[in-house]
Amino acid sequence: MEINLISDTVTKPSPGMLDAMMSADVGDDVFKADPTVNRLEEKVASLFNREAALYFPSGTMTNQTAIKLHTKPGDQLICDKYAHVYNYEGGGVSFNSGVSCKLIDGHRGMMTANQVEDAINPPDFYHSPLTSLVCAENTTNKGGGACWNFSELVRIKAVCQKYGLAYHLDGARIWNALIEKGETAKQYGELFDTISVCLSKGLGCPVGSVLVGDKELINNALRIRKILGGGMRQAGFMAAAGIYALDNQMDRLADDHKKAREIGALLESLPFIKKVEPLETNIIIFEINEDYLSVDDFILKLHKKDIYIIGMGNSKLRIVTHMDYTDQMHEIFLKTLRTL
Repeated sequence: MEINLISDTVTKPSPGMLDAMMSADVGDDVFKADPTVNRLEEKVASLFNREAALYFPSGTMTNQTAIKLHTKPGDQLICDKYAHVYNYEGGGVSFNSGVSCKLIDGHRGMMTANQVEDAINPPDFYHSPLTSLVCAENTTNKGGGACWNFSELVRIKAVCQKYGLAYHLDGARIWNALIEKGETAKQYGELFDTISVCLSKGLGCPVGSVLVGDKELINNALRIRKILGGGMRQAGFMAAAGIYALDNQMDRLADDHKKAREIGALLESLPFIKKVEPLETNIIIFEINEDYLSVDDFILKLHKKDIYIIGMGNSKLRIVTHMDYTDQMHEIFLKTLRTL
């Protein structure tokens, strides 16, 4: 039995999701004529209490579109040093928008309002880039699935309003944060100018992300999506998966979090584990004590048991629980770790 814990993107559609996909009513979404895509966009916009939404093939394209919406070439955005838009989007900030990043040395991918304010370049000092955008990520990927304190996000919003900055949320795993913290999508919709949400992380869809905002921004996003090559034709087959996931596969995220906590607790008890990062949702980041065992040997030992995790460099490894990680797999994995 293969146990794949490299990411929550490795899931395959559930039987109910496949049924929804195969029975979807579709059209040509490039002409905005796919009824299922339109329904998904309306559903996500309503969930966040925003005017409009736009379906994208990937979270990276969604974030990159948002950045382009809010900036001009030569501008600068502020984000944490762990931010996905800086670390894992292929340098798209500079390539697509001609924008640089002012990196904040935050805590587990999260920065404070004071740090954001201190990082803003004086708008009348033309020798430095013009600060125009602040990007937050919730939950934080490189920060180990950490959830922001919502009140800090509110304080950052006040800074953005004070200095006339746009505010974007990379909400790739926002669903995990909502379940863990008992917050609502509407709260986030009221706070950010744009939000990207991923359907293939945690919710189990095969592909797709959605950008939400006001009508004018989303109309402009449609043009940018076209420029980036993101227009899809009968995309309703995939959008149907998103609708199904939002209706049926949201609450079960709590089970992923429970399994992750159990893995984290066991790792902390093992002599060859140096450190386990604080754990809130479905991502476990930990370090190997290489006096006992090398990272490569640890990964190899798991591979021999048909168990797969991912390395992050500097002796750190990552495990991500997800909907295809069953109770049976969980017991096998825990037993494997105990007897390694």
